[in-house]
Formats: sequence, C-alpha cells, structure tokens
Amino acid sequence: MKALSLKQPFAELVVSGKKTIELRKWKTNFRGKFFVHASKIPDKKFMKKLGFENLPTGVIVGTAKIIEVKEYKNESEHQKDKNKHLANSFWGKYGFVLKNPKRIKPIPAKGKLNFWESGINLKN
Repeated sequence: MKALSLKQPFAELVVSGKKTIELRKWKTNFRGKFFVHASKIPDKKFMKKLGFENLPTGVIVGTAKIIEVKEYKNESEHQKDKNKHLANSFWGKYGFVLKNPKRIKPIPAKGKLNFWESGINLKN
C-alpha cells in the first residue's frame, strides 16, 4: 500500500481527524487509501505551538483516504479552508482532501518523498 510521510505533529493531526486537508506544493492523480507515516524528524516549532511533547516518529501511525485534490488559486481560497489544513499558503497550493482517518499500531518504516510503496498490506 502507498504511504505519505508527514512531520509530526501533522501526522497525528491527520490520524486524529483534526486535519482533513494535507497541503503540498505538488499535485497527485492518486486517489484512495494510504498509510500516514510520521517522519523521523518532527517539526519542533509546531509541536510546541500545538501543545505536543512526544509523538511517535519514524513509524506508520495510521491510514487515510484521498478523495480529491483542491488547487488553491489565491490566498482567499486558501484561507477559507484554514480550519481544515491548519497552515498557510507557504506549505503549498494543492490540498489533498482526506477522509476516513484511522490510527493503527505503529509500524517502523523509513519515509521517502512523495507517495511511496510501503510493502505492507493491512487485512481489512
């Protein structure tokens, strides 16, 4: 199954359902279920800002499903979804719209850029 690496605390926010759009500077044609991988190096600034002290890193922490990719053409469009992506336009103009987040028992894995094949299949 494909996986996408996100820095903590963003991986946590996705699997907990608090972040329903993942911003990227690139678009994708991929739609469907994927693993949410927590990168080895967290974003310490955002960890502190959001009140997280210790979150798992270097592991797959859950799954989610991409159902759509939005393209934000201007700052106004971007700001309308701020409560869904929890970021600013610096992080990208493409929003991967996510559904069905699910936390799983952490699985150690090395992350990569873009979507990558995890070599892991879940039974369900």
